[in-house]
Amino acid sequence: MASHNGGKVGEIAHLLSPFSVEVVSAGELGLPEPEETGETFRANAELKALAAARATGLPALADDSGLMVDALNGAPGIYSARWGGPERDFVRAMERVEAELAGKTDRRARFVCALTLAWADGHCETFEGTVGGVMVWPPRGKQGFGYDPVFQPDGRTLTFGEMDPGAKHAISHRADAFAKLVAACFV
Repeated sequence: MASHNGGKVGEIAHLLSPFSVEVVSAGELGLPEPEETGETFRANAELKALAAARATGLPALADDSGLMVDALNGAPGIYSARWGGPERDFVRAMERVEAELAGKTDRRARFVCALTLAWADGHCETFEGTVGGVMVWPPRGKQGFGYDPVFQPDGRTLTFGEMDPGAKHAISHRADAFAKLVAACFV
């Protein structure tokens, strides 16, 4: 798994568990985090997956995902983690989103995930998933990571931060992208 984010690695490991795939993170292998220079989730996921696959000679799976808030013209988008500053402080990032939503009535948002599977020869496949919802304030719940405590998915009364991890994994943007990957690669 071409990630140093423990939350993402855990979610992907959970999703891969039925397939008897051993998940080893880029952090565990001591791989550096490549600079995310892409302008889309897809470009950044491909960049990370290809870097890990070429460095290890193993197939690598990378995720680039983030929160897109309609009233903020899709921000924070690919900069979701960076909205929390250099230390990636998501309490700070959630506060910034709420501050920028001040006075706006549209609280629609979506999480987007690009999931890329790459091989050392440079071949890669990318699958994209989304989940729509609304931004809530104040934050609710301690489950998950990132913006989960302020995102309430459509048709639900709980935020991702309040949901049991299994319930979140069943409906998340990552699960949507992963289902597409499974349909293309494991069936």
